[in-house]
Amino acid sequence: MGVNKAILIGNLGRDPELKYTPSGQPVASFPLATSERWTDKSGQRQDRTEWHNIVVWGRQAEFVNQYLKKGRSCYIEGKISTRSWDDRDGNKKYRTEIVALSVEFLNSPSGSSGSAQSGSNQSQNFQNSSPSPQYEPQVNEQFSADEDLPF
Repeated sequence: MGVNKAILIGNLGRDPELKYTPSGQPVASFPLATSERWTDKSGQRQDRTEWHNIVVWGRQAEFVNQYLKKGRSCYIEGKISTRSWDDRDGNKKYRTEIVALSVEFLNSPSGSSGSAQSGSNQSQNFQNSSPSPQYEPQVNEQFSADEDLPF
């Protein structure tokens, strides 16, 4: 038995990309930047940004696609997952992702109120009510042979 949990607070590097598996399951993906700052021994401020590949499934993926945009801050809770596939040249490729189980929007887009839907009491914390599905084997089949990565 073990624990596989990731907790991140960061900013979207681009707008989410929403796709559907052949069975109709929504899946959104986007890069999330987390930054850390520190002062080194010489007193110089240092910054480091780490990029994380985020994947969100189900109804939560549709909310993320609708409400999150590049630059928006969010809190992600999920699990770390690495998948592999063969590219068009037969080379093995790997991708490590955070499969989000909970997404909370931290700042409101400019020019709007703090809620996810203007004039509504809808929460900005979206959680999957069912466990995230594992990647279906046929997910990569929906993409053309010219694409190395499905997201």
